[in-house]
Amino acid sequence: MSNILWKSLVVSPAVLGATLLVSGAAIAAPSTTTEVSATEQTVIEVAPQPEILAQAANDNVINQVNSYSNEGRQNTTLSQVTSVSQFSDVQPTDWAFQALQSLVERYGCIAGYPNATYRGNRALTRYEFAAGLNACLDRVNELIATATADAVTREDLATLQRLQEEFSAELATLRGRVDSLEARTAELEANQFSTTTKLVGEAVFALTDAFGDTAGDNNNTVFQNRVRLGLQSSFTGRDVLTTRLASGNADRFNLGVGSPPILGEAGTVSGEGFQTFNVGNTIGNNVEIDRLTYQAPVGPAQVYIAANGGRHSHYAAVNNPYFNDGTDGGNGALTTFASESPIYRIGGGAGLAFTLQPFGQGGGILRPSSLTVGFLGSEANDPSLGSGIFQGNYAALGQLNFSVSDRIALAATYVHGYHGAGSRIFDAGNNTSPVVGTSIANLGGVDRTDGSTNPFATNSYGVSAAFRPSDRLSVSGFVSYTDVNGFGANDNGEVWSYGVGVALPDFGKRGNVLGIFGGAVPYARGIQPGFNRVPYQVEGYYKYQLSDNISVTPGVIWLTNPGQNSDNSDAVIGTLRTTFTF
Repeated sequence: MSNILWKSLVVSPAVLGATLLVSGAAIAAPSTTTEVSATEQTVIEVAPQPEILAQAANDNVINQVNSYSNEGRQNTTLSQVTSVSQFSDVQPTDWAFQALQSLVERYGCIAGYPNATYRGNRALTRYEFAAGLNACLDRVNELIATATADAVTREDLATLQRLQEEFSAELATLRGRVDSLEARTAELEANQFSTTTKLVGEAVFALTDAFGDTAGDNNNTVFQNRVRLGLQSSFTGRDVLTTRLASGNADRFNLGVGSPPILGEAGTVSGEGFQTFNVGNTIGNNVEIDRLTYQAPVGPAQVYIAANGGRHSHYAAVNNPYFNDGTDGGNGALTTFASESPIYRIGGGAGLAFTLQPFGQGGGILRPSSLTVGFLGSEANDPSLGSGIFQGNYAALGQLNFSVSDRIALAATYVHGYHGAGSRIFDAGNNTSPVVGTSIANLGGVDRTDGSTNPFATNSYGVSAAFRPSDRLSVSGFVSYTDVNGFGANDNGEVWSYGVGVALPDFGKRGNVLGIFGGAVPYARGIQPGFNRVPYQVEGYYKYQLSDNISVTPGVIWLTNPGQNSDNSDAVIGTLRTTFTF
């Protein structure tokens, strides 16, 4: 074990330094061969192409609009006359100030304040003064146009003329800027991608290796990736249609645990040490639609419809802040085990779910609670016998959510699942490949006398809790139990899992997260004699936010008793993950 830790310590600083150097170079050199789009944030290591230049032109328009909107003001509450900037050249004692103040009081030119005045004798910049003068000119023109010219005296018209002459340059500049802003806004509207859809993306680069007497011999250092591009459409402002494309080449490590011979499937893959960027990968960076879901409020309920790639954690509260980022993305924990309770990994695919908004009355220990119910089938698209929505593999979830206080959340979860012969329990709808837990824990319905596999059902129960005593500390954890009922002989069993984590948000810098999570990955009891050791996992990581869009996360994952077998040596996985969001 000391040899494993020594190798980890030797590799980690070098890997961390290399990634920081690469990331820093990518940030520091945008003026040579790198183009960074404000909307895409994608680093391109080639000469600029025409479409990139076109995007840059749009970005310049956006920057000019932002620059104009921020020019000449010290806050974001500009009405028509704003607060004083540090360069104030129209004083309350000036004739112009007093003349405009008189006009404002008589004609109600400025609606920026409740009493339609300057709210006291405040000095103004010339552009701020011009904005107020322009409002009074518009108001007087309105009165004249509506045949109420008698309301405007000759003295006031003379005053306005004098003020126009005095501030003619500022008025011309102000109107020119407004015209320019309107033209640029029209250009943006004409060339925008969509009025209902926005693009969000994430790219993960991961340098990782496995160490250990067995794992170290069975694996090499790898550099892997995963990319997700999501189109999020809203038609009412309260709903969202998510269409996500995914591609990657990240594969799991071979920890050398295999399967017990009695299972009849030597080499069965394990979900131990499975990392979040391993989820949803395709072979050779092929692109596929890995999520197609729609969420919208319907009466008192929030409805979730999944046509493809549905997950229970999309609609149910997992109560694991900072470790779970909602989508197995690259901004939470390293592994699927630390990300959320394994009970949410039972089943997936297509289906329907809804959450009833908080019901009940406050005043007791438990505040108003909510109810979540969902059904997902992993073979819902297959019309053949034994498949479909109800005959294929499925998982039905029910969950009660409790809010004890502003800083404590609890949930009690039940999941009933049906699994065909050879299916895995914690597969997230993949049917044949687990994403968490040992190989023995995942392969239910196995006859322990001859190794044959049968269809089986599972009933899983879990509780989860999150406690945030302060803004800089979060504690969360879960316990889950699964009762496996095979449809053959001698194929029943049970699966347990539990874990607890401590997260320190904004550790060292705003946006950073230091997290430590440990517990028992899903392991089987009573299914395979001789393989009943508890496999523990401890994970530590530190997400360092380089910028708003780039984070670097070094971390270590330590596994004991892989495959529930004490004869297997411990495994240590070292990872350096860089995440780009755009």
